[in-house]
Amino acid sequence: MKDFESDFKGSLKIGFIGFGLIGGSIARALKNINPDYYLFAYDYHKDEPSLDLKAALTDGVLNSITSTLSEDFPECDLLFLCAPVLSNINYLKQLKPLLKPTCILTDVGSVKGNIHAAVEELGLTKQFIGGHPMTGSEKTGYLNSYALLLENAYYILTPTRDVPSAMVDFLFGLVKKLGSIPILLDAKEHDGITAAISHVPHIIAAQLVNFVRDCDGEAERMRELAAGGFKDITRIASSSPVMWQNICLTNSGQIKGLLDRYIASLQTASEALDNMDGDYLYHMFDTAGEYRSAIPNKSTGMIKKLFEIYLDIVDEAGAIATIATLLASNQISIKNIGIIHNREFEEGVLRIEFYDERAQDKAVTLLKRYNYRIYERT
Repeated sequence: MKDFESDFKGSLKIGFIGFGLIGGSIARALKNINPDYYLFAYDYHKDEPSLDLKAALTDGVLNSITSTLSEDFPECDLLFLCAPVLSNINYLKQLKPLLKPTCILTDVGSVKGNIHAAVEELGLTKQFIGGHPMTGSEKTGYLNSYALLLENAYYILTPTRDVPSAMVDFLFGLVKKLGSIPILLDAKEHDGITAAISHVPHIIAAQLVNFVRDCDGEAERMRELAAGGFKDITRIASSSPVMWQNICLTNSGQIKGLLDRYIASLQTASEALDNMDGDYLYHMFDTAGEYRSAIPNKSTGMIKKLFEIYLDIVDEAGAIATIATLLASNQISIKNIGIIHNREFEEGVLRIEFYDERAQDKAVTLLKRYNYRIYERT
């Protein structure tokens, strides 16, 4: 394996198996940093290439498409596995006799334990570095991919013990060039962290929404009044049920251990209410507030950040239209806009959501110039 700088300046051959939102965004970013990289993708459709891959070829993001693993992959220098986790593991078995020893093999899955176990079993530990770009979107597919999806996102790398340090250094440096923030973790540690900050919260959010639904009466007053804070803290309950079913099943041990601890903490809170233990309740809210305030706000984490602002507007005809027109005339796209009726825990009458941070920052500057009072969530 050459050193990072010499390889980075050369024309690497980089392959993709699975080419949706994440794979497409990585490919776009790679082409941006070095147009000489030769990018190709595998298409399991034997008769006609998929529309996504054909579009990537037309865009110049991909140099070629192959429908057989024996073509291009034996010359591959870096291979991204971007298919679902179980599919990636199946591909590993087919790829083992084809890949050259110097090819870096990586994936983009949010659970690392099972693919590391498969790599160990197949004897691919000298070239595998697990990967997890902590970014995403509610939209899917290559057509919704963009290079800036990786910008300022944590990108976890979980190298095996056997992989050469030169390979790790290379991929670490490449991830930085993509605009992401690389972090090295052990695979087991990664799965424990993601279980705590993403997997368990998704279960909690889903069950909390189901709990309120089950408690609601025929008039559905709870649903009617559940805007504002409740909808914010449970928004991740709207995530893909199929994806989260698979995540839970592939990281079940870590999730269950932490979920049991969380259930025990709820029991403690319940006992504090029984005992009217004001000191415990105060400490619970105080320490939570302090820890949350210390969480970084700029970098992208596992749970997708909302780019939103709240502002006060007068109750008159055309008030919302005026703001929407002002933003549109300055090429600022709005993802969502609406009046907040339940403002018990919120400031601002109007909520505006944007597609990215740059649009949000531009909107804040613009609206303040027109003397609107803006509230940004932290």
